[in-house]
Amino acid sequence: MKCTVCRHGETRPGTVSVVLERQGSTLVFRHVPALVCDNCGEPYHDEVVSEALLQKAEEAVRAGVEIAIRSYAPDGRRF
Repeated sequence: MKCTVCRHGETRPGTVSVVLERQGSTLVFRHVPALVCDNCGEPYHDEVVSEALLQKAEEAVRAGVEIAIRSYAPDGRRF
C-alpha cells in the first residue's frame, strides 16, 4: 500500500517499537508487527495489534506501572 504520510513509499511487513504514555506510565512494546513505509518508516498496525497494545497498556496503568518494556511474541501470541 502507498504510505499516506510521505506519499512516496510503499509499506512492507516488518516490526517496530511502540512507546505509549498515559497517566504517568511509559510503556515500550518491542517487536510489534506492522506494515512499515520503506521511505519514511511510518508504521501501520492492524486492528488486532492495536487492540492488544491498548489492552496491555491499560492493564499496566491500572497496576501502577511507571516504566515497562515488553516484547510482542513473534509466534502470534500477544505478549
